[in-house]
This record gives sequence, C-alpha cells and structure tokens, in this order.
Amino acid sequence: MKLQQLRYLCEVANQGLNLSKAAEILHTSQPGISKQIRLLENELGVDIFVRNGKRVVETTPPGRAILEIAERMLRDAKNLKQVGQEFANEASGSLTIATTHTQARYALPSAIQHFTARYPKVRLVLRQGNPTQIAELVTSGVADIAIATEAIELFSELVMLPCYQWNRCVIVPPRHPLLKLKGLTLEAIAEHPIITYDFAFTGRSKINQAFDAKGLVPNVVLTAIDADVIKTYVELGLGIGILAQMAFEPSRDRHLRAIDASHLFEPSTTRIGISRNSYLRKYVYDFIEMFAPHLDRATVAAAMTERP
Repeated sequence: MKLQQLRYLCEVANQGLNLSKAAEILHTSQPGISKQIRLLENELGVDIFVRNGKRVVETTPPGRAILEIAERMLRDAKNLKQVGQEFANEASGSLTIATTHTQARYALPSAIQHFTARYPKVRLVLRQGNPTQIAELVTSGVADIAIATEAIELFSELVMLPCYQWNRCVIVPPRHPLLKLKGLTLEAIAEHPIITYDFAFTGRSKINQAFDAKGLVPNVVLTAIDADVIKTYVELGLGIGILAQMAFEPSRDRHLRAIDASHLFEPSTTRIGISRNSYLRKYVYDFIEMFAPHLDRATVAAAMTERP
C-alpha cells in the first residue's frame, strides 16, 4: 500500500468518480490511476468501486469505509510534514481559510491585515462558498480552518469554537416608508418585497424562524450569496434588504439607510471549525486569536483534545 494509491483513490471520489478529471488534477494518466486502484483492491481483497466497463459508477460499502480511512491517513501524512515545517521554519508556510463572502468582506480584513504584517512569508488563501461547502473543504483537508455561521455545527469531524454573535438590519432606499415607523415590526417588513441571503447562507434560518413564529409569509423576491449583491438590488428598488449589521457601512452605502432589526431576530453565532485530526502550526493559532481574542492557543488546543 502506497500513499500515492490513497491519493488517487480519494481524488477519484472527490471528482465524483470521474477518472479523467482526477487524472488531470493529479497530472497523471487515467490508465495509471485505474491500475494503481486495481492494485490496491487486490492487496485489500475487496472492490472499492463498482465498474461498468471502464467507467467507475459507484462506491462499494467496503469502499466507503476504505475512503474514510484513506482520507484520515492522508491528513495524518500532511500533519507529519507540517510538524517538520513547524520546526524547520516557524514563520513560513501557507494558511487556507474557507469562509463566506460576508465574513471575508466584513469580519476578516482586520485580522488578515495584522496576520500578514506579523507573518509576511505565510501564503494566505481565502476559499469562499456556502457554509456546507466551507465545512467540506476543511474535512477534506483542502482548507485549514472554516469560518461560518451555519451548517458547520453539523459536521462531527470539526471542532467548533464560537467567535462572536451578530444580528441583522433592514436596508432601504432614502425616504422609504419604513423609516417613518417608530418601531420596526415583522408585520411591517412582510408588507414589502424582500431581498436577503440564499437559504444556505449566513443565518437565513433565523429569519425564517422569526416569520414562522408570527404566522407570516415573507415575500422574498430575490436571494443572493453576498451582502453587496443584496445592497445593489435594494438600490435599484427591487425591494428591502435583510442582511448582517456588519455588512452595512454608512460611509460607503450612502444611497441606503439601515434600520436596526436585532429585536426581531435571534442572534447568530459565527464559529471557527477545525478538523479534529489536524496539526496546527503556531501561526494558525495566532490567526485564530487575532480573529477571536478569547480563543488563545490553550483554549483551542484543549477543545481539540475533547471527545465529540
């Protein structure tokens, strides 16, 4: 058994059982991948994949168990390399952060600015997606940490560390009727077309829960994956927007007005997700503490050793 065979196996699974795509990503040939996987199957004495001619069409039950172990072994091999790098050069390497647009655009800039000043030789990579995609990037080893609000708590492979709580505001064009109200209500919001986050994003479930509790059906006319798009279409007059308070910047959003809606919705908690089997270099601990000062190295390390 070779690590190369495990890499081939996992990449085929990651590419939806498409051998051609896996070969392209791994810079090798499709027959080469097929041969190595066959050799691994022969060694283990089971079929990992179901084949239809030359095509791989399904993963067998033992194959799913083997894939889980293979992914863990590859993560451990990566951890071994990182231990060596940690002591060979403590101030260089890479840090990949998987996060949503809202976090990348509004919550992370200050921490990233401080981090790059302290670690100029560390290559920083931001991978954006919805919360489920973000969690999967970390569990698969593509990213080092996840920063998101929803869905990452559904992944038992991740240690979840709370960073901060936030709530929402309603944004409207100047002179909108909602600005004249003494107190904003869900009933008043429901009278207008609404533009807000996509169902998979940034606390959307809290919005749904609030309207459901009142027996209201909001008229959501447009959803988007980031706050900037929501603001753009509110400016165009398509509706009112519901978005994270942090995403409204009075100095930049001069053509919009924000109304506090924190009394209408339950607060949401942004969390950092880290794979339980990962080895964190010193600069990763430092980044986490820069983003969430209460999460020092001792706190993070203790959380990673707790049993789920």
